Amino acid sequence: MALVGLLLLLWYFGLAVASYWVLSVLRVSAPDPGVTLLLLLGTAVVGGVLSYRLGTRQLLSRLEAVELPRSHAPAFYRHLDRLESRMDVDSPSVLIARLPMPNAFALGTGRNGVIVLDRSLLRLLSLDELEALVAHELAHLESHDALVQTLAYSIFRTAAGLVFFLFAPLLLPIAGIARSVAWMRGNPQSWSETVFGRLLRVFEGGILVALVVLTLVARAHSRRREYAADERATEVTGNPLALARALRTIERASVPYQGLLATLYVHTEADTLSRLLATHPSTDERIDRLIDREQTDHNEPMRPIE
Repeated sequence: MALVGLLLLLWYFGLAVASYWVLSVLRVSAPDPGVTLLLLLGTAVVGGVLSYRLGTRQLLSRLEAVELPRSHAPAFYRHLDRLESRMDVDSPSVLIARLPMPNAFALGTGRNGVIVLDRSLLRLLSLDELEALVAHELAHLESHDALVQTLAYSIFRTAAGLVFFLFAPLLLPIAGIARSVAWMRGNPQSWSETVFGRLLRVFEGGILVALVVLTLVARAHSRRREYAADERATEVTGNPLALARALRTIERASVPYQGLLATLYVHTEADTLSRLLATHPSTDERIDRLIDREQTDHNEPMRPIE
């Protein structure tokens, strides 16, 4: 075990030396910091765009969605054409799928967007409610919400990888000493309890805190974009209550679900942590805002959407 510990120590120190050598070469041959930053940012953006496009294709292939022909829903497409004329979007592809729960979501951007509808929505919602729901999804396409969030995550991943690479010459020896000492003591699993292991855990804790903060910020931004899409939908349809009724109907027809599309469903979270981590605001809060919008527009009290 002492021999294994020694070999581990040599391995980690070898990696540290190699990473330091790579950093030294890059420091000498790399362009000025401004150009380097632009290159890294460009790499992150290109990676994010490719990831988004590939992920969109994979998701659509797994859903086995089919296009809704105009001849099968002429009234729906008339409403859709009217919405397109009022918004900065090209005509999206409308796909029908059998989703785990009633839902609608948008993929792509305003120039090559796709709207996916669960089959049950054509039965559950009136034409006005379906129009309001589609207007909400068109608002996401208009503002490129999904792509922007994907790019933000890609930039963060690139930044996190860069930070780890820069600190690798320091972190690798610490990890090597911690594991080596644990093996030499005869208890390999105790490496995290050594002085060097605790130091490494402090660094990992800092990374975890950063990830949690980033997640909370990203989820808060996602909830704000949902409110903004609701506002945009009511602006172009002039019917806030239609969207409110659609949200309530979808919520009632939904059941608890954990799966590929879980983050896309409308829901009302019960506890504070769930609300902070949710990508969508509480359905009740969204409906209250829509009712307030109706009251403001017409200056008359409205009954709650039950």
